[in-house]
Amino acid sequence: MSAKKIVQDFYKSDALIDAKIMGEFLHPEIILEWNSTKGFLKLGYDEIISLTENMGKAYVRSKARINLIVAEKNMVSLRFSHYVKTFENPREEMLLAHFFVIWEIKDDKLFRGYQMSQIS
Repeated sequence: MSAKKIVQDFYKSDALIDAKIMGEFLHPEIILEWNSTKGFLKLGYDEIISLTENMGKAYVRSKARINLIVAEKNMVSLRFSHYVKTFENPREEMLLAHFFVIWEIKDDKLFRGYQMSQIS
């Protein structure tokens, strides 16, 4: 499977709120370096799974709308907006944040990520 297809499948899935699905996409040695409006995070496998579990407790739906995607060999860059629906109001879709990320794919899994986000 191509690197681009792996990343597209990841963002089309419920991985951002379902830890089981998330685990299927992550390389065991994953590192995500994330610059957000709240500071810098460096996350490994366990931290990403924990974050996903917390997201799953807060949101009933999650959707990544990809605006741009570019792939070259095992590297994929994309810009997307992340929308969620809360348990309290599952009918209203809310923009959570805008993201730019570069993924390196290894063994058909997300291996290294460099991400920036801006809360909406």
